[in-house]
Order: sequence, then C-alpha cells, then structure tokens
Amino acid sequence: MADHLRDQLVAMGPQQAQRFHDILHIYEDLAKKYGLWDAASIMKEYGCSDDGFIDFRAWLIAQGKDVYLDALRDPDSLADVEPYGDCSFECMSYVGDSAYEQLTGESAYDHMDYAAYEKLTEELGADIAYREDIQYPRNPRDLPSAYPKLCAKYGGAERFNVDAKVWNSDLYEIRMMLEQGKLYDSQKGKSKKKGGKTR
Repeated sequence: MADHLRDQLVAMGPQQAQRFHDILHIYEDLAKKYGLWDAASIMKEYGCSDDGFIDFRAWLIAQGKDVYLDALRDPDSLADVEPYGDCSFECMSYVGDSAYEQLTGESAYDHMDYAAYEKLTEELGADIAYREDIQYPRNPRDLPSAYPKLCAKYGGAERFNVDAKVWNSDLYEIRMMLEQGKLYDSQKGKSKKKGGKTR
C-alpha cells in the first residue's frame, strides 16, 4: 500500500506529495488523544509506546476517513474494525516525504509552509467531533467501563483487572489528567443514577 501511494504521489508531482505529507501529519496530530492511546493499548497485544502510538495513528488513517472520524467520536467503535499488522503502519508516515524527495531531492519536512499548515489544521479539525472524555488517560481497571466493546474483544475484563499503571503518573500533567478523568467518570456515574443524560 505504501509503495502504491508513493508511486501515485510521484505521478501527481511535488505539490501533491507535499500536500499529502502535510494532511497525513495533521490527521496524526489531531488524533493525539489519551483516550485513543488507551484504545491502541487495548488493541495491541503488548501495549503501546510513544512511538507505537504514532504508528497506530498512521494505521488508523490508512483505514479511511469514516473509521478515523468514528474512532475519535468514540474509540470503542474500533471494536468493529479488524486489526492487521499489530495495528501499526510506520512507513505510512513517510510516504509523502519519500515521494517528495524522489521528485525533488529534498525533504517535505523542510518545505512545510507553517501558516498554511495551521490553516489546514483548522479546516480538517472542523470535521472532527471528539468523544467528550477522549482527552483523559485511564488505568487498566478503568478501561472496561470506558471501552466495553474493545475490552471484551481483546481479552475480556480479566485482562485489565490489574494494578499496573500504564501511564507515567510521576509527570504532573499525567497525574492531573488521570484525576480529571476519574472525576469525569464519577460525575457521569452519578448522572446516570439520577436518570440524567450524558454525552
């Protein structure tokens, strides 16, 4: 697939190769959410490192726009997507740059127009409706209640019934986001008990 994409981009010329490069990296950045990272950790047999999450997002983009948007609307929707290649597609991230370099001898990274990049980020981001709690990381025990379909498909609740913490809770930002996520979950639970609606 990566070879086919590169060949198509080379045939389209350097401007389209650069644009593809920029769009793909914008979509990767827009999907950089802790909730999606949790979903990746559930789907990947041995968890998901920082680099692994980049490769996962490239894989997600390769599944097409509908799957990508659905996953950001609700990462649990990925239970309906059949995985392959350990949900990792590292070379996808470099296809545009590879085509651009083949055409020009230079790197697409060096020719990014950052003002245009920011504008394009706003345009592409306007299509995305994020799940309300997608910014929060969770510890393993909390994953089945947040992503029940994914957890049921990839090992059942017993796989996540552990005390191990997958997030670096020594970092202030992570510690605060974990706490905010717990608060969100507890408030959502209270709202359900009262018969209220949650998004």
